[in-house]
Amino acid sequence: MAASTGDVFGRCAEPGAARAAVEARFAGSLKGKGLFATRSIRKGETLFLEKPVVSSQFLWNALYGYKACDHCLRALETAEENAQRLLGKSSRVLPHPEQCSIRKDLQQACPHCQVAYCSAECRQAALEQYHQVLCLGPSREDPKHPLNKLQEAWRNIHYPPETASIMLLARMVATVKQAKDKDRWVKLFSQFCCKTANEEEEIVHKLLGDKFKGQLELLRRLFTEALYDEHLSRWFTPEGFRSLFALVGTNGQGIGTSSLSQWVHACDALELPLREREELDAFIDQLYKDIERETGEFLNCEGSGLYVLQSCCNHSCIPNAETSFPDNNFLLHLTALEEIRPGEEICISYLDCCQRERSRHSRHKILREHYLFTCSCPKCLAQADDPSLTSEEEEEEGDGETDDAELEDEMTDV
Repeated sequence: MAASTGDVFGRCAEPGAARAAVEARFAGSLKGKGLFATRSIRKGETLFLEKPVVSSQFLWNALYGYKACDHCLRALETAEENAQRLLGKSSRVLPHPEQCSIRKDLQQACPHCQVAYCSAECRQAALEQYHQVLCLGPSREDPKHPLNKLQEAWRNIHYPPETASIMLLARMVATVKQAKDKDRWVKLFSQFCCKTANEEEEIVHKLLGDKFKGQLELLRRLFTEALYDEHLSRWFTPEGFRSLFALVGTNGQGIGTSSLSQWVHACDALELPLREREELDAFIDQLYKDIERETGEFLNCEGSGLYVLQSCCNHSCIPNAETSFPDNNFLLHLTALEEIRPGEEICISYLDCCQRERSRHSRHKILREHYLFTCSCPKCLAQADDPSLTSEEEEEEGDGETDDAELEDEMTDV
């Protein structure tokens, strides 16, 4: 039966369509929950749109000046400001500025702590859900404030490239603390995939490194000092905090937003005379190359969120659906990559495009290390007799530099 949580956090822009297309149900003892089609789905069709229960920008990403709405992660810089920062304080001017979708006139800040939002709606939504608890007021720059101590400790443990944020856990606690119906929210969070004690340790180890036990205890102590709540007392015990960490590590969905990529997409859609089109394409190609030299692979505002429906999607090395964030905020789109029959399981890939093209042995190694399971999708079963060694060609490919085409995909496929 599909998770009935849409009324809690505005899950879908078109809830009727989403419920008609998919349902979450038991997929077997190995997989647990799965997402299944309830009707025929066309290639390219959007199965559903989903807002996260909670989300948060990565802490290093925010510290390095990637300006995003504190609630929905919408990029706050104009495309030109974004490009100039990524180029290293350049004065480069972008053509077609009218194609930038950022509305500076709508942006607001919390009057107490000055945290930035893309709109009054996001500021109000944050205030109503969690920000009353987490607002630092005049202590935002005070390194001795318990929340600032917690964030600094996290940054000193979890370096880029980031995959999680301690503030996602903080917003879970703050959401329950502010809620009138606390048990309802606790039940909602408990719907996410849980792991055994040994699996939880492996996930925490992956997030925090070899000294994870001492670091986890340090974070738990600071987390308790900043946010303790009697109603959630189990979350603050060593076992409960480890479980909370593992829940985020297992279910967290990465979110990427970029005003520059939005501008590129809009420019790609312009109908221009051939010469102007060639000039614009050449400008964008050179822009990518210059940004790569200056900034490398860190192009987007990045964070993660917990999505009830998306978290039900299991992995396949040949997925029939994919997630994306084309609205430049945390609203997740799940789109069909091929025709999907009624009753067929909807699978996404936990691997990127390059990883999916590697050998079965290499794919299994990545999935076991990061997600603690062995894939048995049709592609893996068909390659079961392949050598259990990573090929020299793959090693050479892994050592190679990112080419221009890959960089362009990374910048624009947000």
